[in-house]
Amino acid sequence: MLKHLNIGPKSPKRVVILGANGFIGSRTKTLLESHEINHLSLTRDEIDLTSENSSANLLDLINENDTLVFISAKAPVKNEDMLLENLVMGRNVCRAIKTKPVSHLIYISSDAVYSDSDKPLTEASPAEPTSLHGVMHLAREVMLKNAYSGSLCVLRPTLIFGDQDPHNGYGPNSFLRLALTGKDLKLFGEGEERRDHIWIEDVCKIILKTILHKSTGTLNITSGTLLSFREIAEQVASSLNNNTKVITTPRSGPMPHNGYRAFDIANTKLAFPDFQFKNLNYWLEHSKLIKQEQASYVRS
Repeated sequence: MLKHLNIGPKSPKRVVILGANGFIGSRTKTLLESHEINHLSLTRDEIDLTSENSSANLLDLINENDTLVFISAKAPVKNEDMLLENLVMGRNVCRAIKTKPVSHLIYISSDAVYSDSDKPLTEASPAEPTSLHGVMHLAREVMLKNAYSGSLCVLRPTLIFGDQDPHNGYGPNSFLRLALTGKDLKLFGEGEERRDHIWIEDVCKIILKTILHKSTGTLNITSGTLLSFREIAEQVASSLNNNTKVITTPRSGPMPHNGYRAFDIANTKLAFPDFQFKNLNYWLEHSKLIKQEQASYVRS
């Protein structure tokens, strides 16, 4: 769970974002701008964390009173080469903060660090990843903890949905892209597996809260709501004025996570008792992608 070092929300001297062009990083940058928080947004163009001299370059860019938000990753990790690249990135960040410890470090990890469970997962659940992606994040968490003795916050979001998602994984994002082109939504099996998904804007709002409260500890960023993939597909299809259908296909392998990936969000409620997560329908009602498609219907 989290501990807040600031009694109330307080803007830091500066926030440095590593990975400011990514899905999470770009939204976090926009949120900082809207709150007029001083920040430095670093993309791969400014600093390539896989390069040997990147730790020295990072030393020139960070200050000891900074809040550093480490999001940069080559993800999802699909093979051993990608795993090693991400570990090199983690090593280079560790080298920099060993020499110049920042005031606050926030690492954006993943719920992939947890093994499967037939009970809702918590921050105390065993971190026993079964994927290379989970191995990467857990390894970088351990690396940072060994390199940095200051105020460390580790955030572990579950699968994220939202406009402009670059990964297009099976679920809300790919379903919407298919539906916007009038294609049918093909489910694996009956789409009966249930899991938690989280809206990108909620992820970034939690990140902002941990920045303002100078939070330390570990927190899962999850909504606490389970939906089956069939329910997700049906909600997406019904949000559009076209003939998109939801169809089933024979399942060729076992269901991921044994068909169940739930989370207990009690620690989130303790840390941020007034925070309300938005559901899938809220995103669909406010999605710019859908609004653009609806506008095209009107023009035609």
